[in-house]
Amino acid sequence: MKFGKRLKNQVQETLPDWRDKYLSYKELKKLVRLISSAPPFSYGSTEYGNAEAEFVRLLNSEIDKFNTFFMEQEEDFIIRHEELKQRIQKVIDTLGPSGSQPSEAAYKDEMRKIRKNIVNFHGEMVLLENYSNINYTGLAKILKKYDKRTGGLLRLPFIQKVLEQPFFITDLVSKLVKQCEYMIDTIFPVEEEEIMKERRESITVAGEGIFRNTIAALMTMQEIRRGSSTHSHFSLPPLNLPDSDLIQSFQLNSPIPIV
Repeated sequence: MKFGKRLKNQVQETLPDWRDKYLSYKELKKLVRLISSAPPFSYGSTEYGNAEAEFVRLLNSEIDKFNTFFMEQEEDFIIRHEELKQRIQKVIDTLGPSGSQPSEAAYKDEMRKIRKNIVNFHGEMVLLENYSNINYTGLAKILKKYDKRTGGLLRLPFIQKVLEQPFFITDLVSKLVKQCEYMIDTIFPVEEEEIMKERRESITVAGEGIFRNTIAALMTMQEIRRGSSTHSHFSLPPLNLPDSDLIQSFQLNSPIPIV
């Protein structure tokens, strides 16, 4: 699948408030086509220089957009993660076996609600990791297209710049993802059957749900990061997902192609 179509599908599969935050790939592609179709004698002319400058300006604007959105989400995730930890401790201290007002039924009910919140929170962070992946990939592809069609040399310096941008550096978000997974495994041990039931319900309700979006994001991440004949040092490392009956059934039942 061509990247433009994959990006379009991903935008459709993401959270509504995120849809205008992705790479303006179509607009950048039009500029590349305009620049590359200019007659050879126009190279170095004012018109050609303006088109090239607009392409670079748009690239920088896109990077600024990615950074602003990513850092806002990252800050929000840090706050929410701390709030979840405090909420768990409060329930334990109040309703737990050694709490000030012990109640097994109330304790289980509150912890069940918190677990669902953590699963959704985990999903949003995976979506942000995918946001970083797909926008980086889009920049790398449009720069490769630019260099190939114009004979320019923008790709290397721009990618070196991108590698230092906040939106590309997902270490903190990845750490929070692992901490959420640890919390789910250690604080909320539940039967696998119950987990699968909850996830299936989150997929089928109105065809939406964070879990559905997360699976779509993971499949996109796997696709854009898998090795191929065009793999280079500009490519992201492969992402290998474990086999899952749930993921396979989701792909078959999804009305929107994911990969």
